[in-house]
Amino acid sequence: MDQPGTYLHWGVIQISVANLIVIGLMLLVFVLALVLPFPGRRR
Repeated sequence: MDQPGTYLHWGVIQISVANLIVIGLMLLVFVLALVLPFPGRRR
């Protein structure tokens, strides 16, 4: 925790690895919310 974060560079885009992981997890939860059936609607 005493070290600065690791950053990735793609041209003009610079993002920390920690932020990239958080964005990936948010996208995963969003996709799962779209794909999984709504609970209680099994007719």
